[in-house]
Amino acid sequence: MALTSIDVISFGYGHSAPPVADVTLDLRLHFKDPHVDPALRDLTAADMSVRRAVLTTPGIRELIAATALVADAYEAGPIEAPLTIAVGCVGGRHRAATVAMALANRLSKTGVPVRLTHRDLAKPTVKR
Repeated sequence: MALTSIDVISFGYGHSAPPVADVTLDLRLHFKDPHVDPALRDLTAADMSVRRAVLTTPGIRELIAATALVADAYEAGPIEAPLTIAVGCVGGRHRAATVAMALANRLSKTGVPVRLTHRDLAKPTVKR
């Protein structure tokens, strides 16, 4: 076992710089933002309607699966060390938090300890 642990961190670029990570996923440009829907804007990934909107976005499930494969590659490496995966969007409340939750859930099945942190989930909605 080369991975001692996996940290998955969701964050919003609109709040501050990304956390230091081995792998950073930037969801801002390629995946539809639930923020554009007024019914979802002030909700977060804690709400099922937001998670459903994000997880049904074309390409999101494939991205989660591909990122799990990236973690597998780190696991196969010869040096024991932790892995940090950061997942970012504009505010860190919708896309990043949902993808981080789904990714952490998937990675927790590998037997490597996984810690999920939502850096910006409780922060106010980014005004744009």
